[in-house]
Amino acid sequence: MKIKYNIIFLLIITSIIVLGSCKKEAGTGGSSSIYGKVYVRDYNSTYTVFEEEYAGQDMDVYIIYEDDKTFSERIRTNYDGAYEFKYLRKGNYHIYAYSEDSTLLTNAMIPIIKDVEVTKRKQVVEVPDIIIFK
Repeated sequence: MKIKYNIIFLLIITSIIVLGSCKKEAGTGGSSSIYGKVYVRDYNSTYTVFEEEYAGQDMDVYIIYEDDKTFSERIRTNYDGAYEFKYLRKGNYHIYAYSEDSTLLTNAMIPIIKDVEVTKRKQVVEVPDIIIFK
């Protein structure tokens, strides 16, 4: 009978150690947040004359958790270009929005990427402004 209780005790302790040592990956389920703003710079069609800069309203902003292959979440900016990704765990994140290619090398949209790290719980991280071209 005593051996049975010792085995059960060992199994419980082993389970606690194994489950407690599991590293949670970046992503949702935490208490941190990442926020920032998107700005649009308008130029003429050859990108030689700056016309104006304004808040990027109602624009898609994406987040990639750690080394995921595709975007993990997408949100839209509000009236002043602000966005926020909430409830994140510690880890590395890639935040991006699409811009026209100001080099005129392609007609494709290119991502403007900002890398961010959340290092502790309940952390609020401000992303440097994302400036896109139109």
